[in-house]
Amino acid sequence: MGLFSSSTSYLGIDIGTSSIKMVELENYKNQAKLKTYGYADIAINVLSSSIDKNNQIIADYIVDIAQKSNVQTRQVVAALPTFSVFNFIINLPPMPKKDLSSAIKWEAKKFIPVPLEEMILDWKILNKKKLKKTDKKKEEDKSLKLEETKENLSDELDQSIKEAKADISSARPKATLKNEDKLIRPSTDNSNYRILLTAAPKNLVARYIDIFKRAKFNLLSLETEAFALSRSLIGNDNSTVMIVDIGATTADICIIEEGVPILNRGIDTGGEFITKTIMNSLNINQDRAEQFKRDFGLAGGGFKNVPDTIQKSLNSIINEIKYVFELYQRQGKGNSRIDKIVLTGGSAFLPSLPEYLAELLNIQVIIGDPWDRIVYPLDLKPALQEVGPRMSAAVGLAMRDI
Repeated sequence: MGLFSSSTSYLGIDIGTSSIKMVELENYKNQAKLKTYGYADIAINVLSSSIDKNNQIIADYIVDIAQKSNVQTRQVVAALPTFSVFNFIINLPPMPKKDLSSAIKWEAKKFIPVPLEEMILDWKILNKKKLKKTDKKKEEDKSLKLEETKENLSDELDQSIKEAKADISSARPKATLKNEDKLIRPSTDNSNYRILLTAAPKNLVARYIDIFKRAKFNLLSLETEAFALSRSLIGNDNSTVMIVDIGATTADICIIEEGVPILNRGIDTGGEFITKTIMNSLNINQDRAEQFKRDFGLAGGGFKNVPDTIQKSLNSIINEIKYVFELYQRQGKGNSRIDKIVLTGGSAFLPSLPEYLAELLNIQVIIGDPWDRIVYPLDLKPALQEVGPRMSAAVGLAMRDI
C-alpha cells in the first residue's frame, strides 16, 4: 500500500449451506467501517460434492455478488463451517517450544477419528497471559526473597561479629547456605498449558482455496465460524456466552469463554426443517408455511400459547442446547456457568424465540447485533437490522485484521 493510498479494507465471505454472504469493512480511525455488503441464496452446498463444476458455480456467485455490491477489495477472509471442523481443548505441562508441537500432535490422535495426515492442525495457548503473569509473580517473589536473603545475611553476620569476631568466616557460609536453600526449593505450582486445538480436513481447505482462486480473490485466511461470530457478536466481553446460530439447514452451538470458542457442536436442523414441519402438519405449501413461521413464530411467550407444530420442530435444537450446557459444566471448573445466550442466523428472528428460550432455560437470551461494533450510515440501520443475524459471520471475518 502506498504512502497516500486509501485505507485498507477487507472482505469477509461466509459460504453457507444455502447462501453466500459478504461484508466489506475498512479501517476508519481504528474502527471498522462498513463499505458494502451483499448476499445471495444458492442451491449448491459447498460440502456436498467435490466436482469442479460446483466450485466454479460458487466462484461465479461470489464474483456476481461482489460486482453487484460494488466491492472494492480483493483481500478475503473466509470461514470453514463449524460442523466440518474438530475443535477441543487439551492440557499439557509447560515445556520447551520445540517439544510442544510434537506433544500436541500426540494428544490430537486421541480425539481426531481420522488420520492426522488428512488434517490441518492449528493450536492456540489460551492461558498464555495468565502463565506469564504467574512467571512474573515468581520472578518478583524470587527478587523479594533475594533481598530478604541479603538482609538476613547481613543481620546474621552482624550478630556473629558481635558474638565472636573470630567466627566471621564460618558464619558467612552458614548464613549463605541457609538462605540459598529458600531460593532453589522446587516450585509447587502445577500450572499447565490450556490449548485450543483445531483440525480441518485438508481436502476441504483445498476446495476453498480453489474456489477463491477461480473467483480471482486473494484468500488471506481461513478460520472457523465460531471465531468470526465471537468477534462480531461478543467483542471484548469476557463473560461466558453461548452463541446459537440457526441457519437454513443446520444449527451451530458454541461456547465462548473470555473471547475464545472452547466448545462447538452442530446439528442438521435449521429454519428449513421448521418450515417443512409446518408444511406437513398444516398441509400447506412452502410459501404459506414460511409466512406462518414468520407471522406467528412462538407468539404469546408462555408455553401453552406456543404452536405445537413449531415447538416440536425446535425440540432437537433445544435438546442440543441443554446437552451443551451439561457438557460444558462437566468439562469445566466446579463453578462453570454460562451468563447468556446470543441468537444469530437467518432463523433467529422467529417471533418470541428469545423469550421462549429464556423462560424454558432460565437464562438471558438476546438476538445478537453484528453491526454494534461497526461504523455505518444511520439511514441504513433499518435494512442492516433486518439482515443482521444472517450476516454475523461475514462481519466477524471482515473484522479479523482491523
